[in-house]
Amino acid sequence: MGVRKIGNIILIQLSDIDSNIYVLGDTVIDTGTGFNFTRMYSLMKALKLDPKNIKHVVNTHGHFDHIGGNGYFLNADVSIHEKDADIIEKADIKRSYADFFNGQLRPRKVDRKLKEGDIIDAEELELEVIHTPGHTEGSICLYDRAKGILFTGDTIFADGIGRTDMPGGNPADMEKSLQKILNLEKITTILPGHGEPVLTNARKVLEEIILGTEQT
Repeated sequence: MGVRKIGNIILIQLSDIDSNIYVLGDTVIDTGTGFNFTRMYSLMKALKLDPKNIKHVVNTHGHFDHIGGNGYFLNADVSIHEKDADIIEKADIKRSYADFFNGQLRPRKVDRKLKEGDIIDAEELELEVIHTPGHTEGSICLYDRAKGILFTGDTIFADGIGRTDMPGGNPADMEKSLQKILNLEKITTILPGHGEPVLTNARKVLEEIILGTEQT
C-alpha cells in the first residue's frame, strides 16, 4: 500500500478494500471507498497535490469501493458510463454494493455520462472509453491507443478477471468484453482496479488470463 509513479501516472493504494486510485494531472480514475480520507489527504499532500485542484473524476464502474471516495473531490466533475450513472445519482445502496462495505452514499450529479468511443483527455493520455460490461452493466476500460495503456477497472486484474456474481454482473457479457479487450491492437501496460499493475509483457499476461478463462 502507498504511492507508486508509473510515468506521469500516480498510483495510490490506500487499503485492501479500496480500489486503486490513479492520478493523472487534474484527473483521477476511481476514488476508493472514502473510508481513508486522512491517509488519502496525507499521501496527496506529500506529493504536493491538493484534492481541491482535481477537476475530473472518472469512475470505471459504480461499485462502492470505486465511487465512495468521490466526495474527496468536491470541485471535480464526475464521469461514469451511462448504464451505471444512476447508481451515483440515486445513491443506490444495493447496486453499488455499499451495504456490503457498511458504507453510505449521497446522491450526486453525474456530469458526463460516458458511452463507447468517448475520449477523455487526461495529462498526456487520450483515453478512449471501451464499454466492457460483465462486472457491472456500465463497466468500462480506458485505453490510450498510441501508448497501449489500458485502465481495466474490475474487468481484468494482473492475475484474473472480475467477478460476475455481484450486483450488475453477467458472465455472458464478461466473455464478450474479454474478447473485445483481446482484440485491441496494442497493449503495453495494464492498470487494474485492484492489485498490482502489469508493466511488462502485458499482451502475454492478457492472453494467458483471457484464454485461460475460456478454457475453464
